[in-house]
Amino acid sequence: MNTLFSFLVIVLILLNFRLLSSSRLIPCIRILVAQAVILPGVAFIAHHGHMALHLYIMLSVNIVLKAVILPWMLTRVVQKAMISRELDPFVGYTPSLIIGAMLLGISVLISQPLSLSHTLVEDFFLPVSLFTLFTGLFLIIARKKAITQVLGYMVMENGIYTFGVAMAINEPFIVELSVLLDIFVAVLIMGIAIFHISREFHHIDTDKLSVLRDI
Repeated sequence: MNTLFSFLVIVLILLNFRLLSSSRLIPCIRILVAQAVILPGVAFIAHHGHMALHLYIMLSVNIVLKAVILPWMLTRVVQKAMISRELDPFVGYTPSLIIGAMLLGISVLISQPLSLSHTLVEDFFLPVSLFTLFTGLFLIIARKKAITQVLGYMVMENGIYTFGVAMAINEPFIVELSVLLDIFVAVLIMGIAIFHISREFHHIDTDKLSVLRDI
């Protein structure tokens, strides 16, 4: 069990680095699907045997929402906008990998004082959760296209959700459900906005929108 847990944690780290190094949007969405499946799986392995029923339900809802519904919505937005890749990000892909390695080190350092019981979950799961959160935040800041920033938002939420599962296993059901609902509504609104931006301006580069003015 510990070997499987360690393997999945390594896969999550590699997926984050893949997101930082990839310019193609559809593969990035597929990586997001893989994250959405692996993260609940890691939580299940880490807390198997003493999980409340509502948490099993939330893990299942999380997989359906983030691995099926939201990726399908994002894929349709990408296809309608006819944008296949991020060509000119604010931060290049090689520097992004270097920054990603630094973020991983920072995540390990931050997680050390937060680990109170030094269990397998806190020693490995907690820094990976922080790294996932930082990866999503970096994608929001370092990429130009709105669709990539939406992906970063979802990756960041994956990190927040995973952090909550690792540190607050008895979180109330209604709170967890409201978080998932907020994410669903936010991505839905952003998807609609991206579609309309693409239709009106024939691009979804957010840096160009900052120079809009009345004529």
